[in-house]
Amino acid sequence: MSPAPIRAVPTNIITGFLGVGKTTAIVKLLKNKPANERWAVLVNEFGEVGVDGGIYEGQFSQQQGVFIREVPGGCMCCTAGLPMQIALNQLLQRARPDRLLIEPTGLGHPKEVLAVLAAEYYVDVLKVQQCITLIDARKLSDPRYTEHGSFNQQIDMADVIIGNKADLYGAADQQRLHTYVQGRFQSGKVPPVYFTQHGEIDCGLLQGQSAFVAQPVKKACNVAAKKATENGHPAHARQPAIAHGLTEPAILLSGFIKRENAGDGYQSVGWRFAPSNIFDRERIVAWLTPLRVERLKAVFITDSGVFSYNKTPDGITETALDDCDESRIEIIASQVNATLEPGLLRCISVVKR
Repeated sequence: MSPAPIRAVPTNIITGFLGVGKTTAIVKLLKNKPANERWAVLVNEFGEVGVDGGIYEGQFSQQQGVFIREVPGGCMCCTAGLPMQIALNQLLQRARPDRLLIEPTGLGHPKEVLAVLAAEYYVDVLKVQQCITLIDARKLSDPRYTEHGSFNQQIDMADVIIGNKADLYGAADQQRLHTYVQGRFQSGKVPPVYFTQHGEIDCGLLQGQSAFVAQPVKKACNVAAKKATENGHPAHARQPAIAHGLTEPAILLSGFIKRENAGDGYQSVGWRFAPSNIFDRERIVAWLTPLRVERLKAVFITDSGVFSYNKTPDGITETALDDCDESRIEIIASQVNATLEPGLLRCISVVKR
C-alpha cells in the first residue's frame, strides 16, 4: 500500500546574515517542539564541507522526531533551484514531517528560496508560514552589512524580525533596528520586531501564513555568479556536496581534504578529516580562540569526546555532542588566512590505524 500523499506541511524559512545565530535558534526550536511531532530541517551552507548537519545530528536523532538534510556549497537556489529541490524532496519523503524549517546560508538569496517553495509542484505539498529573519542590531552601524544585498533581502522578505543577541547592545541599537526596518517597508506593512538573546524564539511565532507571494525565480544567483566570475572568482561555485557518513578516497589516502569557496565579498575554507584522526581538545581550543573570522563552525572528535564549536566576532562556544561521523571545520571571513592549515594539523594528537 502506497503511503498517503504529503500535504500542506507547515514550512518556515529561518534566515539571517553570517554569525547572527540561526543554527542556535533552530536548535532551541527543536528542543521545544511538541514531543509527538516530526520536524525536518533543510540547512544550506556557503562552505563546501558542511558542518551544520553534524551539529544538529549530534544533538538530535530521528527517534526524537528530528530529520536533517544539508545542501553545502553556496546558495541552494542556484541552478534554477535544482540542488534545493532534490534535497527537499528526499527530506520530505524520509521524514514526512509535521513541520519543515529551512535555514538558508547567510550569504544566500531567501527570496529565491521562497520562490522555489512556491513552485507549482509544492503548492499542495507545502504551506509556507512565517518567514523569520534574525538580525544583530549592532551591524546596522556597519556599511558592510547595510550595503550588502543579501542582508537587506533577508529583511525585505521577513514576516517577523528577531533582534538576536540583545544582551550585547542597548536601547539605541534597538531603536536603530526599528527605524531601519520601517525604512525598508515604507510602502507596505512593517513586520513586528522582537528582541531576544541566545536564539530564544517562541514556537508560536512560527504560526500563520506568510504575507509574501513569491515571484517567479529571478536569476539573482546567476547574475551574482557572472559578476563575481568577471572579478576573477566564482560566486556560489558548486563542487560535489560532501554528505555526512560518506568517506571519499582522498580522505582515506591523505587523512583529510580541503575545500574552498568565494562569493559576495566573502571566502570560505573547510577541512574534512578521516575518523581515525583524534584531536587534542586543549590544542583545538587554543588554536580556535584567537582566529579573526566572520563565522566558524566545527565538529571535532577529540581525546575528551565529541564537541562542536561556533565562533563569531563575539566569542566562541563549545557544545558536547553525542557522536559524529568525522571531524569537520568551516571558516568564513572577508579574507581567509592562507597559513591556517599547519596550525590545524598540529592539533591532531592521535591517528588510529
